[in-house]
Amino acid sequence: MARAPITVFGGTGFLGRHVVQALFDAGHAVRIAARRPALPDWAEPGDPLEPMSLDIRSESDVSRALEGARGVVNAVSLYVERGQASFDQVHVEGAGRLARLARAEGVPTFIQLSGIGAATSSRSRYVRARGRGESAVIDAYPKAIILRPSVMFGRDDAFLNRLAELTRLPVIPLFGHGETRLQPVHVVDVARAIVRLMGAAPSERRLFELGGLDILSYREILELVMAHLELERRLLPVPFPLWQLVALLASPLPGPPLTRDQVIMMAEDNTVGEGVGTFADLDILPRSLRDALPACLPERR
Repeated sequence: MARAPITVFGGTGFLGRHVVQALFDAGHAVRIAARRPALPDWAEPGDPLEPMSLDIRSESDVSRALEGARGVVNAVSLYVERGQASFDQVHVEGAGRLARLARAEGVPTFIQLSGIGAATSSRSRYVRARGRGESAVIDAYPKAIILRPSVMFGRDDAFLNRLAELTRLPVIPLFGHGETRLQPVHVVDVARAIVRLMGAAPSERRLFELGGLDILSYREILELVMAHLELERRLLPVPFPLWQLVALLASPLPGPPLTRDQVIMMAEDNTVGEGVGTFADLDILPRSLRDALPACLPERR
């Protein structure tokens, strides 16, 4: 008899790929639900992996992906609005739809990926949508588990690789004075947390914030990247209002290098708060950015 799968929505994204592998390695059957699904490169014939094409905005697609599932991970994300794909459609309506249909299907465990700082009162449209999405999920599926990672890093990530790209400049502009504090978390550790939460014993906590061992300023992270790449660059403080102007001028571009939402987020600390579940509640010791960075970036650029 085939094992009931865990459906990973967004299973081909940066986090989703690691979640699929971690669940598979833990002995779970996995359904990989995405717009353009594909089996991982490491998959072999006969592995309990099922790719499924879907649009999270489609009720029938979502229902099909939930059939017979014993767990759901919603790792679908949208960082820049494009065409008809808006933050509200993906992070609010899509997440709420998924939670409502999962509860109707009787799926026992539902994990919603969000982010530290998610709040309906944020000045950022993206962060507001994340906060509203959390509310939509809890309204539809009161026992859902909300995971809020800090900025994620790992091999082939966007975070460290973009910082490495900046080191090609003779002078690197900082957001403000580079004092915003971040708690970068390794993507593999977030995937490990999801596997724990999919275990036999359900968690009593419903909200987790996941950060790595190091709390570092943006300036300190850039200095670590430069030291790893054996480069020296001048760091130039740039006021946030000027960054907002740059984002405004870049907004008409089809793939803007900087958005207003990103500027707003870089003005606020992104660290684990008080009174929430953490890695410690899951008996997981997360990686340190300082120690893991060499494995995530090539030594030379």
